[in-house]
Order: sequence, then structure tokens, then C-alpha cells
Amino acid sequence: MLYTALIFGLLGSFHCVGMCGPIAFLLPVDRSNNFKKFGQIFLYHFGRILAYAIIGFTFGLVGKSLNLFGIQQQLSIAIGILMLLVVFIPQQTFNKYNFSKPIFKAISKVKSALGKELKKKSPDTFLTIGFLNGFLPCGLVYMAVFGAIASASVWEGSLYMALFGMGTIPLMTSAIYLGNFLNAQVRQRVRRAIPVFIVVIACLFIIRGLGLGIPYISPKPVVETVDASYNCAPVSLENKTINNQ
Repeated sequence: MLYTALIFGLLGSFHCVGMCGPIAFLLPVDRSNNFKKFGQIFLYHFGRILAYAIIGFTFGLVGKSLNLFGIQQQLSIAIGILMLLVVFIPQQTFNKYNFSKPIFKAISKVKSALGKELKKKSPDTFLTIGFLNGFLPCGLVYMAVFGAIASASVWEGSLYMALFGMGTIPLMTSAIYLGNFLNAQVRQRVRRAIPVFIVVIACLFIIRGLGLGIPYISPKPVVETVDASYNCAPVSLENKTINNQ
């Protein structure tokens, strides 16, 4: 299911340009030197992917802990259902309960640190900006986090989130070079299409959890069997003599 991370990244990058685009537009890149500019943009993306990988590692650990109870198939189904709920539950409901309140203070600190870094031009600035950018709240990142949990592995979870970040690179790089090149109508159409793709990927997670025996999509669960039978037939004296020799 790692390919779903790239799909999230590629499609989510349209959303990212709207949400994180202002940060990309304000990057203090050296526009007079293309080689230096490329290096600065590379550090920015590397910082983002590093942040995503750390998030994936953390939530992959959560998935691994749940998998110890032997519920990986059920976990995949639950993740798919959660994705569907996020799409179909009205936004007003989420705003009413505001699940993000406990982390508002941490987010404000990240934004404050980002503001300070955007005023600098030292080489490490771009790595720091990208790293902090990766921890900003984003609906598509939350969807990718669900995938990291479903991986039930710290390394696969980390790789899942890293692939998600890589998928956002082409469009985010275009935004840095070209500025706000997507008009409002295009962004609106993409935002409408994103929930459809989330539903498709959610269904893939559910199908995966059902273990239908479809290669690469819904493999059958591996069941280990232990053969407790033991041959207790008496050994003939002739065979015993040969073995001793």
C-alpha cells in the first residue's frame, strides 16, 4: 500500500500549494544564482520529508503496538472507515468539537519559529523552514498518518510519510519557481476531487483488511501452523545397529 502515499502526495500537493504555498512563495531563495537556488530548495524539501518521516516513524510505532495484538487486518479496515468518516462528516462537526485545541500552543510556536527563519538567509535556514513546515497541521497529512498507522511498522510508517512528502515535491517546487500559478477555479476543482480520491484509497485499505486473496491489494492473512505430530514408531534392532555404526 506504499503507492497510496505517492498518490496522496501528488494529489495533496494541489492542496499544499493553497495551504503552505505562502511559505514557499516567501522562501528567501537566491534568485540570481540558479545553482544556489536549487540547493536551497533541495534543503527545504529535505527538511519537510525529514519531518514527515519522523511523524511516520512515531505513528508506525503506534500501528506496530496495535499489531502485537494480532489485529493488523482489523486495523486496516478501521483506518479505511476513519478516512470515510473524515470525508463524510460535515466540517462543522469537526469545528464544533475542535480536536486540535490541545496542540494549538505547539502550532503557534512552530509558526513563530517559521516567521523568524523566513527572515534569514543562512544555509541551514531552508532546512529548518522545511522541517518546521512539515509539522504544521494539514488534513492531507492526517490522511497519510492513517496510512502510516495501518503499515504497523516503524520503518514502513516512516517510508510511507517520506513517500507522501516526495509526492508533493513537483508542484511545491513549481510554486517556488513560478509563484501562485494556479488560479482560483483550478484550485477549487482540485479541492473537490481530493475527497473522491480519499474515498478510493479508504476503500483500498478496507479491501486490504478483508484478506480477499488479491495479490498486492488484498493478500490473504498468513496463518502459521505448528505440526505437533511425532512419529513414535519403534525402531528395529537392525536399523539401530546401522545408525550406531
